Amino acid sequence: MNNVVLILRSMLFMLAFAIITIGYGLAIVFSAKFVSELTLARIARNWGHVSLWLLRVICNVSYVIRGVEYLQHQPAVVLANHQSAWETLALRALLPLKHTWVLKSELLKIPVFGWALAILRPISIQRHLARQALKQVLLQGEQALNAGYTVVIFPEGTRKDTNELGEFNIGGAKLAERAQVSVIPIAHNAGTVWRRRSFIKYPGVIRMEISAPIEVIGKTAAEINQITQQWIQSTLAQSSSPP
Repeated sequence: MNNVVLILRSMLFMLAFAIITIGYGLAIVFSAKFVSELTLARIARNWGHVSLWLLRVICNVSYVIRGVEYLQHQPAVVLANHQSAWETLALRALLPLKHTWVLKSELLKIPVFGWALAILRPISIQRHLARQALKQVLLQGEQALNAGYTVVIFPEGTRKDTNELGEFNIGGAKLAERAQVSVIPIAHNAGTVWRRRSFIKYPGVIRMEISAPIEVIGKTAAEINQITQQWIQSTLAQSSSPP
């Protein structure tokens, strides 16, 4: 496809995406005192669905998913590879309403988007304070799980290139071990069409695979981490290019 067309489509999507993000963000901010947390989560879920629709209509980026039924197994710890901003839209749209994210605290400083994000009660950490961040993930994560929430963690910490899988931080596996809840690994190849630090959205089909829950009883955090990382690595190898 002509590069000019790609750029124009990407610009149009980003403009539309910014408008709806501000709109949904303000809706969450101004309604927070008057509606339930589940209603706020429904607003956020709708933002995810509309964003994915815009991406398909404007940029011809669609997706196929296998194993979506496993996401209904909750509470659980979801461990996903970190490759593209697309995963934020998709997981917000697909996960049960009762879920929370482990994310860097800097995101909460973004006007409107960050304000709304803070209202949704994420577990915000400062990544440079690794020991403190781990304690926070274990404490707040277990509280969330006990309250029936699924906890979403990107164990690589930062986004990686399409063909690269970073080392997994132990926090998510430790949380699952401590709370004795299942781990649900997720692998996707969204970076093939929406690359990290890239403005252009390339037409294509994103493939996301969701694993059956991994039971953690009798397993150490290191074993949980290894099993999860190996599954994601092998799944990515099978989907190294869009279908």
